[in-house]
Formats: sequence, structure tokens, C-alpha cells
Amino acid sequence: MKLKASYKPLEITLIKRDKTKSDLKKDLNISPSTLAKMSKGENVALSVIISICEYLECKIEDVIELITLEKDS
Repeated sequence: MKLKASYKPLEITLIKRDKTKSDLKKDLNISPSTLAKMSKGENVALSVIISICEYLECKIEDVIELITLEKDS
């Protein structure tokens, strides 16, 4: 079983908190390359995810979820 990160929960949490990815970049000094990785569903450092959780005052599952990739037939 292969798992992949999905940051869809972050999109929802940002909307609920009336924040944008630009706010994350500006307020937390998250690099554009890290935001690009998140947009592509690539792995980012856990420290970044923790910083986002603290900033948005939310749980980790409000930022990231793991999705199962389909097996190649």
C-alpha cells in the first residue's frame, strides 16, 4: 500500500480562517518552493506542518491527510 500526502484539508482550513497561502508565506516565512511542493502533494518538513498548525490554531488533520494510491494493474 502506497500513501501520498494531500493538503486539501489545508485549503478548507485556510478558507474557514479567512487566510491565504500568501499569508502563510508572509507570516511564517514559508518558501515559495515549499508552497509549490504542497500544491503538488509532495512531502514537506513536519516542522513546517507544525508551524502551520500553530499559526492556524488547528489540528494536524486540518492541514494534511494521507491518501492511498491506486495499485498499478
